Amino acid sequence: MVALVAIIALLPLFVIIALVVLVANGRPVFFKQIRIGQGGKKFVMVKFRTMAGVEENSISTLDSSRITKTGDFLRRTKLDELPELWNILKGDMSLVGPRPDVPGYADQLTGDDRVILKLKPGLTGIASLKYRNEDDILKQQPNPQEYNDTVIWPDKVRLNKIYIECQSLWLDLKIILYTALGKEWKE
Repeated sequence: MVALVAIIALLPLFVIIALVVLVANGRPVFFKQIRIGQGGKKFVMVKFRTMAGVEENSISTLDSSRITKTGDFLRRTKLDELPELWNILKGDMSLVGPRPDVPGYADQLTGDDRVILKLKPGLTGIASLKYRNEDDILKQQPNPQEYNDTVIWPDKVRLNKIYIECQSLWLDLKIILYTALGKEWKE
């Protein structure tokens, strides 16, 4: 219900962003990518396109020269993620929860880390807030992929498990408020 209301309320913004992306970057306006959802089920996640060309990497700093000026703005403001409200409306995602990963990461979850797959992935969550500026962190690393795989990814798994253990309406509201305010999650 929240997603439907948000889509209706934000429709003018959706149209403006779509037109800006179309004029600045051409077609397609939307970027679609396979992600892993609840129970390990694959689904197609939709975002506004932020890179030149159609393909986008899971670790975008590996090819950051392809991020357009418009795309950089959309990423920094998280406006590129607004179309994910459609995924929430379809039931693939929820408002709050662990972010959905691309194949190759969620499949690596073993043992009690697999608990993350019990929840629907979310538009926002604790790990998303802590790593709100993930692209900037990765740009500073000599090997962004290695840093992501050995530092950020394991920490996100840890944070997502903490969210699952502490999940409550109050925590979800706090996460939504932090997201709306652009505030980083501090432990």
